[in-house]
Amino acid sequence: MERLLIVDDDIGIQKQLKWSLTDYDVLLADTRQSAIAAIRRYEPKVVTLDLGLPPDAANATEGLAALQEILNIAPQTKVIVITGNDDRSNALKAIEMGAYDFYQKPIDSDVINIIVSRAFSLAKIENENKAIKALAGVNTGIIGSSASIDRMRTMIQRIAPTDITALLLGESGTGKEVTAKAIHQVSNRSKNPFIAINCASIPESLLESELFGFEKGAFTGAHKTTMGKIECAQGGTLFLDEIGDMPFALQAKLLRFLQEKVIERLGGRKEIALDVRVVCATNQNLESMVKNREFREDLFYRISEITLNIPPLRDREDDVIILARFFLQQYAAEYRRNIKSFSDDAINALKTYKWPGNIRELQNKIKSSVIMSTTAQVTAFDLGFYNIDIDVETYEVSLNLRAIREEAETLAIQKAYALTKENMSKSAELLGISRPTLYSLIEKYSININ
Repeated sequence: MERLLIVDDDIGIQKQLKWSLTDYDVLLADTRQSAIAAIRRYEPKVVTLDLGLPPDAANATEGLAALQEILNIAPQTKVIVITGNDDRSNALKAIEMGAYDFYQKPIDSDVINIIVSRAFSLAKIENENKAIKALAGVNTGIIGSSASIDRMRTMIQRIAPTDITALLLGESGTGKEVTAKAIHQVSNRSKNPFIAINCASIPESLLESELFGFEKGAFTGAHKTTMGKIECAQGGTLFLDEIGDMPFALQAKLLRFLQEKVIERLGGRKEIALDVRVVCATNQNLESMVKNREFREDLFYRISEITLNIPPLRDREDDVIILARFFLQQYAAEYRRNIKSFSDDAINALKTYKWPGNIRELQNKIKSSVIMSTTAQVTAFDLGFYNIDIDVETYEVSLNLRAIREEAETLAIQKAYALTKENMSKSAELLGISRPTLYSLIEKYSININ
């Protein structure tokens, strides 16, 4: 249970609040000194604070001083100021000082529960955001807390200051370009260009000119001298993705550049010296390609001075939830949707699914779920997991509209019933239907509303 600190010198109010807020581990304090001691020892995320504290219970000076001290010690604490009906000016002053909210006596159990619940929700979101930023690592942009990702971040920090050529291995969608950017960002080349080129996406006849550039008149259509990608990366980093798809004949020219640090443009006779750090990536088995004479052995050893194996998402423990929350925040802001979290069934589906498409697949699912969701929580249904009782790795989309409607209406009724704390009238109001209609749907679908 979350810890909630109640600061009030009135024993009757203490008891009333404690009885009202039964979902929390309630701590009590009746003076500024005891409140500060509780803050230091227990670090509660939410505090209710009466401004009229001894020795100046008739005024708000002691309460405001307690508020200031709490926020100095723990700035992220959500302080809910409780005041009398005639003390609105001090309540507003408390808000100006940094209090989360204020509530005027007399105590209403339902209202104070909603205010406290919202405060805890906000504190949780802020903590998650802080954790995500911390897990991203210093300047790397790599998100995750699994042991494999921690090891990879450590390797990046060690190799980044050097000019060693790195080979990134991993399945499609694991984030090889993100890792290459991280190496560049942590290095002393970060203020210079990061140039990426996918060797598999460019026709073989054009790849050489794309990499090395060409002189005017080198071939038909070469109307002006043009720099290649290698030259554009001068002083920075060149990322060669899908290096295994590079034509065999071109591999020799790349090897010469890596060894001599000079290039010649197509149609040129002048050698151009360059200072470029090279990072390569592939999802192919280069050692097998070397044995089959599909990839040059000398080039393989030249580009793999150090090798980083990027783990697939299914082997990264709970990183899938951290990444999912990161993408949820990103796309909720981008599409201006008020979506804050995932439901329990969504969390279960995210953890259970094997993610053959890795981070790219996760990113696409989160993006579509933000668009499809109709509530503040993303559900398994929004993510495209239509039946999480079966093995979600082999789920199939149901095209039976009646079944889809029944499942969606059942889920909505169960959510409304839970959100309104088992109040049937409020559930019907929340769903936008009459109470008899709600009873009819519960009976029709045999819904277990508990």
